[in-house]
Amino acid sequence: MEPVPGRRWQKVLYERQPFPDNYVDRRFLEELRKNVHARRYRYGAVVFQSGAVVQQLCSVCIFVVTWWYMDAGVLSPQGLFGAALASSLLGYVLFDAVDGGAGRQESGRARWADLKSTLVFAAFTYGFSPVLKTLTESISTDTIYAMSALMLLGHLIFFDYGANAAIVSSTLSLNMAIFASVCLASRLPRSLHAFVMVTFAMQIFALWPMLQKKLKAQTPRCYVGVTVLFALAALAGLATVSSVGAVLFASLLLAISCLCPYCLIRLQLLKDNIHGPWDEAEIKEDLSRFLM
Repeated sequence: MEPVPGRRWQKVLYERQPFPDNYVDRRFLEELRKNVHARRYRYGAVVFQSGAVVQQLCSVCIFVVTWWYMDAGVLSPQGLFGAALASSLLGYVLFDAVDGGAGRQESGRARWADLKSTLVFAAFTYGFSPVLKTLTESISTDTIYAMSALMLLGHLIFFDYGANAAIVSSTLSLNMAIFASVCLASRLPRSLHAFVMVTFAMQIFALWPMLQKKLKAQTPRCYVGVTVLFALAALAGLATVSSVGAVLFASLLLAISCLCPYCLIRLQLLKDNIHGPWDEAEIKEDLSRFLM
């Protein structure tokens, strides 16, 4: 009931009314809305989006396993460099073939510019490889391993998985991965090993994600197939080093790609955000004309 007979409460501030400041009438809850901006996810779509996380985990796994093979003498630097060069050429051709060269035409970048950048990077990396090899001689091996693990973890945290978040930083993520590769390369036997390891790190942490993003945007089915094959390759490589580690890593990939999306879908059903007259006012009118 209204406190003053014949006087109806109005939700305005410019008029003095005979009502307490905290007074609301019975229409207060009529404007209640629930989950106005809630997004409804589909399980298949969430699993598809989790492929970016799976691929980056597999990239780190393959990089660490490759370094272990190099350190143990199982893999020669010439063999790794040849395989990396062949895969880079294949990926370069595939990168243009996916969209028919439309991306290159929009950017206006010539193939000669790509070749020149590659040669400059290879020359500088090869020239500084003796410095990279002796850069951390005064630091203990345990500290190097700890720093590399932290840097790779930071790389995974700050990597751009497609989310619009403040924590995302592609530059910081790549720098942390390269820093980890330099630390690990400094513990390899020769300067040639360090050169090949840093080059391989640049390929798998910088070039490979670019190709995956284009595959994801242009050919989703091909992207799913490549993700599965990449995960199987990472598991196969890790299994040759540690069978227990391969089982744990496989469990982690399954949890990220299958269990986490299911939990997200189930938790969305429990979401209960309320909106009503108590919300902060939002100015939806374009006020840019007042800034002229």
